[in-house]
Amino acid sequence: MRLARIAHPAGGVAFAAIEGDDADAQVLEIAEHPFGQPNFTGRRWPLADVRLLAPILPSKIIAVGRNYAAHAGEFGNEVPAEPMIFIKPSTSVIGPNAAIKLPPSSSRVDFEGELAIVIGQPVKNVPAARASAAILGYTIANDVSARDQQKSDGQWGRAKGYDTFCPLGPWIETSLDPSDLALRTELDGEVRQDSRTSALVHKIPDLIEFVSSVMTLLPGDVIITGTPEGVGPMTAGQQVSITVEGIGTLSNPVAAG
Repeated sequence: MRLARIAHPAGGVAFAAIEGDDADAQVLEIAEHPFGQPNFTGRRWPLADVRLLAPILPSKIIAVGRNYAAHAGEFGNEVPAEPMIFIKPSTSVIGPNAAIKLPPSSSRVDFEGELAIVIGQPVKNVPAARASAAILGYTIANDVSARDQQKSDGQWGRAKGYDTFCPLGPWIETSLDPSDLALRTELDGEVRQDSRTSALVHKIPDLIEFVSSVMTLLPGDVIITGTPEGVGPMTAGQQVSITVEGIGTLSNPVAAG
């Protein structure tokens, strides 16, 4: 099932399930939240008539650094023995086609295409063997980073935390094997990142076990799993598009802040 969050023609915002593909796709409104068995209201609209929003508004986004060896290597870094995690604020989240705003205080802002895990139930200290039960589904993330500030600050809160620095979308795919998916990032149509999730150093069950040993994960929380090699700067007027096999494409324009 594809789960989305939409602004619909009746003038409201709702969670919805998407049926069908391309021009025939329909969105079916969900009464409350997308966790558990969805309760549908009976209202539906063509996908073309709604606006896709960020598919979830997480209480927190837990990001994993240096989780592709080639990306760690392109910056001269070692691969960490344990997952390197940091937090992006909920206020950094935007949806598909919303503008990434470049802060005037930074001279280099990079794209980082990533597979994102959406948590479906409260979990704490969940073992890797049972981690799949905690997952609602998967979406796409862009871990936008002020690279100059990341380097100068020595910690990543400012560099990763600006408003608009975590695009998510276009929807959540609940039926997906994430172990070996193609991941590609394009900037103005030029391929910049081209890898597969099988190259993740710390695999998804292990990430959930590790993160949940540190903090309680709540329904809707998002873990972004790391970015492959090929990250690079964006400038105002460009378009960044991240495609993950089995999910779709998340596209966002870039604008001056």
